[in-house]
Amino acid sequence: MRTGRVPQMTRFRTKSVDLGFLHRDNTISEEDDMPAGKDALKGRSGSLEGPDNIIGEESRNSFDFETAYARDLLPARNAPATTTLFLSKVVEILCDYVRKTYDRNEKVVDFHHPQDLKKFLDLEIPDERPETLEKILESCRETLKYGVKTGHPRFFNQLSSGMDVISLAGEWLTATANTNMFTYEIAPVFIVMEEMILKKMREIIGFPAKSGDGIFSPGGAISNLYAVNCARYKFVPDVKKKGLREAPKLVTYISEHSHYSLKRAAAIVGIGTDNVYAVKCDERGKMIPSDLERKIQIAKSKGETPLFVSASGGSTVYGAFDPLHDLADICQRHKMWLHVDCAWGGGVLLSKKYRKRLDGIERADSVTWNPHKLMGVILQCSCLLLKESDLLQRCNSMSADYLFQQDKNYDVSYDTGDKTIQCGRHVDVFKLWLMWRAKATVGFEAQINKCFDLAHYMTDKLKAREGFEMVVEEPELTNICFWYLPPSIRDLPDGPDKRDRLAQVAPVVKARMMDRGMTMIGYQPLGDNVNFFRMVISNPAATTGDIDFMIEEIERLGEDL
Repeated sequence: MRTGRVPQMTRFRTKSVDLGFLHRDNTISEEDDMPAGKDALKGRSGSLEGPDNIIGEESRNSFDFETAYARDLLPARNAPATTTLFLSKVVEILCDYVRKTYDRNEKVVDFHHPQDLKKFLDLEIPDERPETLEKILESCRETLKYGVKTGHPRFFNQLSSGMDVISLAGEWLTATANTNMFTYEIAPVFIVMEEMILKKMREIIGFPAKSGDGIFSPGGAISNLYAVNCARYKFVPDVKKKGLREAPKLVTYISEHSHYSLKRAAAIVGIGTDNVYAVKCDERGKMIPSDLERKIQIAKSKGETPLFVSASGGSTVYGAFDPLHDLADICQRHKMWLHVDCAWGGGVLLSKKYRKRLDGIERADSVTWNPHKLMGVILQCSCLLLKESDLLQRCNSMSADYLFQQDKNYDVSYDTGDKTIQCGRHVDVFKLWLMWRAKATVGFEAQINKCFDLAHYMTDKLKAREGFEMVVEEPELTNICFWYLPPSIRDLPDGPDKRDRLAQVAPVVKARMMDRGMTMIGYQPLGDNVNFFRMVISNPAATTGDIDFMIEEIERLGEDL
């Protein structure tokens, strides 16, 4: 048993911070808690601390960061008051940014081309002369100033948008804790929290209550990689030790609208992109089961081994949901692994009104679900959920004795690092757990339903407005895909000339939009469709007024084309 005197805790306060620090003698000395610069406190002498260890307002206002350096902060110097003052300034910068993010009078982006940005930003790394703390604070301000406000109510460019304040607080706490998820001994609270959240998500999917597994990963692409790797191990376990020479020719199947990460996963695990077969989709972007069946039969006739089917639970561009029951029947018949990539659309499972779009997901072997998309959790937050217990461990375990000793003084099944592709793993669970506690499931349901309401509002507006044409007439998710036709091409006959001119509209409008900086939307071609706009509504701060602004902005910026 450890013995000895436990140091007392000195408490000190700033205007908005109340923290405790350990000290050898329960005091903060002038020598310890003064920055090196002799003029660090203009007009004052002695410690930053006043009576009762309170940082005075005069000290706060007169402290000179231009003569202070990182060496004047904890842990280089026993300087809790100076450290707190510096961090409070950082928090002020962050809170000012949060306020501006929700201000519609603020730009979404102050856009500059890379060569220009590099000219006026000081990006050089010093070798001999460190920067002052004032310069460090200025770097924080500039970094935020020239970034993109992805939480702005008029940012519609990506699947992940918004800035939930509770989730943000969770991410700040996670950074402060600065721990790693590979063993229980260094992340006990986060490990049991992750276990609980993953269990909750599996229950929502409909997986059996007493089995299953899962892991948080650095994004949907890695979650999809986990799924492909687990499927390969499940059907050809010897490949883990002996390599692909022990495997038959494996082939996988994806929707022609699937995320590119599924092809990349096949490349990484050695299946090869030539052995990833794209299945045709209908006009709404949904995988056609009969084409999947046909392609499986062709592969078998050539001696290939069909291994894996990835279905879309909200495709990236159209937001389409594949017919999961039909695909599950095919996979069951051919003894194949069914994965559902609902990185984007997984949040609909929390809505009683819309979860039917994922009917059949409970029959999947694995599911990718990104709470940082439709649920609005701060990036990054992605999960792979598995129906089978212990598969991740058997697939990925390397049993490194220096980390995963089996004779520890606790249940070592909580050491999650040995079942992951990574070793070091960021804590992504806390911001989701905290946000879920703050909202409850009904709060997420209301948030997601609101996004659908806005999508329906915009769809109806576009259909009734001259100069706009829908790519998908009835969106299944909150992706609204459409063309804007300027007056000069509206009456042209359909043909190559009209297509070529229409293909140029979205890129030009987007470039002008970036220069103006008041809103953002994406565009892309897909299949035979030339460039079209893709509006994504996942930001709970957005309103019908923001939808109207976007439509009118596209008209303003494109009517002369």
